[in-house]
Amino acid sequence: MTLPASADVVIVGGGVIGTSIAFHLAEAGVRDVVLLERAELGSGSTSKAAGGVRAQFSDALNIQLGARSLEAYRAFGSRPGQEIDLRSSGYLFLLSRPEDVASFEAGVALQNSLGVPSRMIDTAEARKLSPLIEEEGLLAAAHSPDDGHCSPESVVLGYATGARGHGARLVSHCDVLGVETSGGEIRAVRTNRGRIATSTVVCAAGAWSAAVGDMVGTRLPVVPYQRQIVFTEPFVPELRMPLTIDFASAFYFRREGRGLLLGMSDPDEPPGFRTKPSETWLPRLTEVMARRVPALLDAGLVGGWTGFYEITPDHNALIGEADVVGRFLYACGFSGHGFLQAPAVGEIVRDLVLGRPPFVDITPLDAGRFTGERLRVEANYV
Repeated sequence: MTLPASADVVIVGGGVIGTSIAFHLAEAGVRDVVLLERAELGSGSTSKAAGGVRAQFSDALNIQLGARSLEAYRAFGSRPGQEIDLRSSGYLFLLSRPEDVASFEAGVALQNSLGVPSRMIDTAEARKLSPLIEEEGLLAAAHSPDDGHCSPESVVLGYATGARGHGARLVSHCDVLGVETSGGEIRAVRTNRGRIATSTVVCAAGAWSAAVGDMVGTRLPVVPYQRQIVFTEPFVPELRMPLTIDFASAFYFRREGRGLLLGMSDPDEPPGFRTKPSETWLPRLTEVMARRVPALLDAGLVGGWTGFYEITPDHNALIGEADVVGRFLYACGFSGHGFLQAPAVGEIVRDLVLGRPPFVDITPLDAGRFTGERLRVEANYV
């Protein structure tokens, strides 16, 4: 696609956040929306996501973002119009530490007050929901039946197709080299394929967002961390289960076709853009599986991938507008929650661009909170 000479809004990043923003802006009638992606749409963190969607958080703002997005995912077949293989199988958090039980009890009470049907359950009921788990060492669990998972690639396709249908231009294989500013205002975006004059830029570059922020002198404290996922051979095809998370170890699994998807965070993993799988990760995964789901040790592995979480210091997103240069907006740093919050974030950024209040106050997610000691606290991350 030929690069246009100018645009009303330029979005940097073609993952689920960027394409959601493009769709919502174009649908709202914003003309000349241009999205720039340096590779293929969805080829960054989005294509490596586990696809989980939930509203089980400890922070009210994250609960609202998750619940709003769940509504949008349930209606995705009609708006924008794409089958995303949504499975409302629920989320199940397994808790083995007293402090986690107390934290989740408070979280469930807050979720219930905001309309989320989550509840605390005992370990026997947890095993009925997720029959592969071992109860030994568990104290309780938290479950919400409305959560689930869907296909990240299909979501990106749906948003991209919808955005184009409303007149947006999505340009792949286009590297952003710089953002031109003058007098505290944005003038243009420079790329390896030319220059686009614009007054508004939205950074949705995921784990690569810090470099984009630097182009306009705005600190976006986003650091990449490697995350690995593997898949099993076909395994107990008739068994149904929620996306199950052993919270203390950050090990999780869910159905994927006739097999299972397995993932786990590594607390010893240093930050960086490494794509080579860690040699220590699989032994750690096996150790946790032996304790919590020993039946999975008999399942053969048939592949996997390595992706990135875009982590901020408090594991909460950055959404807002820069104060050093006008009309530089950002939506990044979701710390593993970007896919599940993408529909709500698209709405929010649309409203910020149009100068109207979003459905929820996102002031607490401003990047300036890290210099003003206004950190958020989110306990329910893996």
